[in-house]
Amino acid sequence: MAAQLGPAAPAAGAPETEALRRFRTFATSALIRGRPGAPALEGLRPNERRVGALIEAWRDAAAQLSGARRDQVRAALDPLVQHFRVSIRSSQGSRRKSGAPRATRRAVVAAIDRVADAFLAIDTESGKIADANPAAGSLLGVTRDALLGIDAMSFVPAQERASWWTELDALSEGDDCRHFAASLQDSSGSVVGVHASITRFSTRGRTLALVLARPS
Repeated sequence: MAAQLGPAAPAAGAPETEALRRFRTFATSALIRGRPGAPALEGLRPNERRVGALIEAWRDAAAQLSGARRDQVRAALDPLVQHFRVSIRSSQGSRRKSGAPRATRRAVVAAIDRVADAFLAIDTESGKIADANPAAGSLLGVTRDALLGIDAMSFVPAQERASWWTELDALSEGDDCRHFAASLQDSSGSVVGVHASITRFSTRGRTLALVLARPS
């Protein structure tokens, strides 16, 4: 999984890692008993979408390692992955506060997903990726959901991180839009030159840098 996800692989102490451990326990128990029980989710506060991406990556790795039985392994794990994701979603849904209407949120997400350029929403204070679109996942070599909560600079070549921080700092200090040439680094370590534009967006007491990146 580390080779597959690169910088998007979770840290040992991350809540998503704990969710993956609990999924493995849940899946083992379900396969032994022949039916899924209720996953143990008490105390977990992971990113739901990132958990889904991680357990799907684990399922793919397990299937690959099983050789000739990979189709059988996937068939056994697929419904358990779905069951666990639904359980995570249900447990977190009861904790969410009301916000923008669901239909409005879905329309915005659908529009972003259709953008051909890579889209990243980066918290200018922490540098964490708050959202991304499928094109960003494709550019960086991982699924879109695996990027959520990851340090954006882990996908930037070391020699260019200072210049990226300069752009983010300029936004947090009041600039509305910036354009620049830069580079990104995918999960395998390959460097891709991009033309980037960044727009400032303030929400819920924080500033997001909305980045559109097109391979140059």
